[in-house]
Amino acid sequence: MTKPETLEKDALRMPTIDPGVRIGHVHLKVADLQRALDFYCGVLGFTLTTSRPGAAFISAGGYHHHLGLNTWESRGGSPPAPGTTGLYHTAILYPTRRLLADALRRLIVAKIPLEGASDHGVSEALYLRDPDDNGVELYWDRPKEKWPKKPDGSLQMFTHPLDLHDLLAELDRAPA
Repeated sequence: MTKPETLEKDALRMPTIDPGVRIGHVHLKVADLQRALDFYCGVLGFTLTTSRPGAAFISAGGYHHHLGLNTWESRGGSPPAPGTTGLYHTAILYPTRRLLADALRRLIVAKIPLEGASDHGVSEALYLRDPDDNGVELYWDRPKEKWPKKPDGSLQMFTHPLDLHDLLAELDRAPA
């Protein structure tokens, strides 16, 4: 039997994953499918691509699905208790700052509270909870050439408060 220390050392010697690999979709267990669709499609603007009993698949831009929602093991269920393991949040990447500002506007109109809003240097992010208490991050990445760097050239991420008024003002600026 392989010892855990050996597995860790072997993992460090393996080649890195291909840079073209992406997270294709996230599948969430929800208590109420319609309530989840009302949030993800009705508020955030995703499109329902297909459904089957107890499940719905939604996307942006015609992809087969970015998010799967199901009640197969969770219909009427409760969120995981604090202090348990599981998904911390699903991060939804917007292609522009203007579209992130539109997402913030949608949340305000729907009266969905934010848990946080941060400037990480490489990105700007909004943090909230979906109706099943799953963490959701809505964010956009700054262009890679604008990412903050340390003197040695490595990445210098940080967490500063995000100016929400400035983000919303993006909607009044002329599109780039």
